[in-house]
Amino acid sequence: MAVETSKMIIPVVDDGLGNSSYLVDLGDGRAVAVDPCLDLRALRATADRHGLTVAFAADTHLHADFMSGAVQLAATEGARVLASAAGRREFAHTGLTDCDEVDLGGLTLRALATPGHTGEHLAFQLLDGSSLLGVFTGGSLIVGGAARTDLAGAEQTEELTRAQYRSLRRLAELPDRTPVWPTHGAGSFCSAPTGGERVTTIGREKATNALLAAPDEDAFVAQLLAGLGSFPPYFLRLAELNRRGRTIATDPIVPGMDERRIESLLAGGAVLVDVRPVRDFAAGHIPGAVSIPLRAQFASWLGWLLDPATPYIVVRNPEQDLADLVWQAVKIGFAPPAGELAGGLAAWQGPTTSTPLLRPDQVTGAAMLDVRQDSEFHSGHIPGASHIELGALPAQAVDVTGPVVVMCGHGERAMTAASILERAGQAPAGVLDGGPHDWADSSGQALA
Repeated sequence: MAVETSKMIIPVVDDGLGNSSYLVDLGDGRAVAVDPCLDLRALRATADRHGLTVAFAADTHLHADFMSGAVQLAATEGARVLASAAGRREFAHTGLTDCDEVDLGGLTLRALATPGHTGEHLAFQLLDGSSLLGVFTGGSLIVGGAARTDLAGAEQTEELTRAQYRSLRRLAELPDRTPVWPTHGAGSFCSAPTGGERVTTIGREKATNALLAAPDEDAFVAQLLAGLGSFPPYFLRLAELNRRGRTIATDPIVPGMDERRIESLLAGGAVLVDVRPVRDFAAGHIPGAVSIPLRAQFASWLGWLLDPATPYIVVRNPEQDLADLVWQAVKIGFAPPAGELAGGLAAWQGPTTSTPLLRPDQVTGAAMLDVRQDSEFHSGHIPGASHIELGALPAQAVDVTGPVVVMCGHGERAMTAASILERAGQAPAGVLDGGPHDWADSSGQALA
């Protein structure tokens, strides 16, 4: 029978982590979920809209940037979990090896061993009889590149990069018209290149993917590794957490706490995380609070800047969605907050402080600290600005000398950096409201 893949493959995109899960409509009310995240709200809503029940949950690899929702789908929807046998998962699943096939009830899922991003990585071909409908490539072949190979430790990086070379060549042997549905994409720290498109074809990648154009394996290794930047430390924990499997019995509850209880927890080592927007934090906040505005990227920065073993308490505005905050934390393997400030900042009777938010014309001649990623900084920065990536700042805050104006691309990361400096006793002169291009437009000067 003819199958229209544009209707049967339904992407569920997590813009914050930069990943795509997929629902495959099997045509009989059942679906396959490929690489589902533990925060299943969007996937379940999508399934409900299409009248689908998840019957299979297929994981391409032991994800390094989010908790898998496969075990949760098995527990709540009765889904059959499909995953690599080499992953040694500690929960009930169908362990697959190279070329194993699973009958989906009319369609077939065929496993392809594609190590590189992780050692046990599988791609999944979707077939209708002998007709190849497409391939789920996870973290092997992605749009414009291949996912990073340095998440299992430095001692395995070169070996996995060479395996990635062979995996991409294997995938490139598929017919040019084959649709490619990757998991990692723009915004994911697992992904080396950036770009807006999340799906592609084998033919397009053969024509445009610079890694597939590498003349030999050594050149491929050098090219892929040169494109890798830093990544959040929680990446190093999640593969093992996913190997064990995790479910959430009920929606986590975050208790409201009064000032006395919060002060007691802070004295015991807890961290106060203020998730309000930048302007609210700038106008007034509790001394020592870490600013991590609640937005799509909240999970990444929570996981980068906090130790998962450290309890944290949140301060939010009433209109901010506490459930969104909780699920963003859970999907990267963090516990929910130990509590939140009941009544928000308005209920706080203790001291508060503020952080100047400065227009571009107010920072002329000021010492600037740029906390963007290396690649962003080198693509254009304010002349004379010093540079420390936000993820590295907690360890280097004491080395920042003199009052500096902190900047990033828009202001969110800069305010986070300012709060880190304040906690270290290095109060900044302020935060740039905007980014380098706003400064260039205001000053009429070129970026370096």
